[in-house]
Amino acid sequence: MNPLAAELNEMLSQHNANVLESLSDLGKNLFFPKGILTQSAEAKEKAHKFNATIGIATEKNGPMYLPCIHEKLSAFDPKDIFPYAPPAGKPELRQLWRDKMLEENPSLQGKHFSMPVVTNALTHGLSIVADLFMDPGDHVVSPDMMWGNYNLTFATRRGAIVKKFPTFTVAGGFDVDAFKAVLRNSAEEKGKAVVLLNFPNNPSGYTPTVEEGDAIVAAIKEVAEGGCNVVAVTDDAYFGLFYEDSLKESLFGKLANMHPRVLAVKLDGATKEEYVWGFRTGFITFADGHEYENSPVMTALEKKTLGIIRATISNCPHPSQTFVIEALKSSKFKAEKEQKFKVMKGRALKVKEVLDSGKYDKAWEYYPFNSGYFMCLKLKNVDAEKLRVHLLDKYGVGTISIGKTDLRIAFSCIEEKDIAELFDLIYKAVEDLS
Repeated sequence: MNPLAAELNEMLSQHNANVLESLSDLGKNLFFPKGILTQSAEAKEKAHKFNATIGIATEKNGPMYLPCIHEKLSAFDPKDIFPYAPPAGKPELRQLWRDKMLEENPSLQGKHFSMPVVTNALTHGLSIVADLFMDPGDHVVSPDMMWGNYNLTFATRRGAIVKKFPTFTVAGGFDVDAFKAVLRNSAEEKGKAVVLLNFPNNPSGYTPTVEEGDAIVAAIKEVAEGGCNVVAVTDDAYFGLFYEDSLKESLFGKLANMHPRVLAVKLDGATKEEYVWGFRTGFITFADGHEYENSPVMTALEKKTLGIIRATISNCPHPSQTFVIEALKSSKFKAEKEQKFKVMKGRALKVKEVLDSGKYDKAWEYYPFNSGYFMCLKLKNVDAEKLRVHLLDKYGVGTISIGKTDLRIAFSCIEEKDIAELFDLIYKAVEDLS
């Protein structure tokens, strides 16, 4: 083991051995090298005559660039576009995002958590979690209505076993009892579990109520008190898109500093929150069971995270980070975001109005939804994949089939005026196949 990795592990051992126990073999061996980047950072500080360390080309005291590229980006200083960004992300962006998290998550007030590290959007953050914490045979606890990419990230790449529980009760609420049962089984079998909490949920579009959220947190704490190490991951990709009765903040705030055996990990980003999917700008933030600032545990986890970033993508794109900084600092940001939220809420409520009309009841029912981009139909008489293909071939309508009965509809990309027609066409297709 590299001495730097051993040093980080010793920090964890001294300050929270439960986090060290939760790491995968790869996680234990990760470190951030004191190599070119460290030497370049020192040179940037002290090399006042010549700096021959950085792996970019320069001219006239700035980065070299092609005018034909910069002319499209002329509103930005070349130094904020063309050089490499720091491995952890631009410090200004990290601070702005942390401030935003505190403003939007009241339960984070007074809690101690790491500075967000910039990731190449949410999938990259999930991959970092998998590398840090998953060995073959480890358990990931997730609702059965989950984003399919979890299988690739955790099971295929890292050999973990995804332990699913029913997302909903018969009455239509989040099935907290089923979650408890699967989590307890994992605790008894492995003594460690990664819990994936994706709200608003993809594909169902559901966010738990405040009471359900408190029950989820209580279940995690109960298992931790029983001796199980829990890595509680909040996949907050669709954060902020809460339209009706539900939590209005991330469970990360309630999980942070809750128990020494609970490590909370927040994954979020500008990708969907700020409607900049192609920017690929996300964040990973940690909080363990300790309530003090400048935690050595946070320092060690950040350096191990930087080790993964350095070993895989080196660093995240610089222009995207600059663009997000400018957006977060803009006086128009909140008003423009609120306007888009109203559009999205209008579409969600229109879907409910159309589906509650009763005209489609013999063809399907729908799963509860109150947030996010999506909702799911539960088909009564036809196979979901056959319906998906028929909708494409005959009506030119694209949907996503999930299993035999479920059809996911992304109302996020359907104008409100077109929603009734969309479901009429889906109904016609069901009648064709019935």
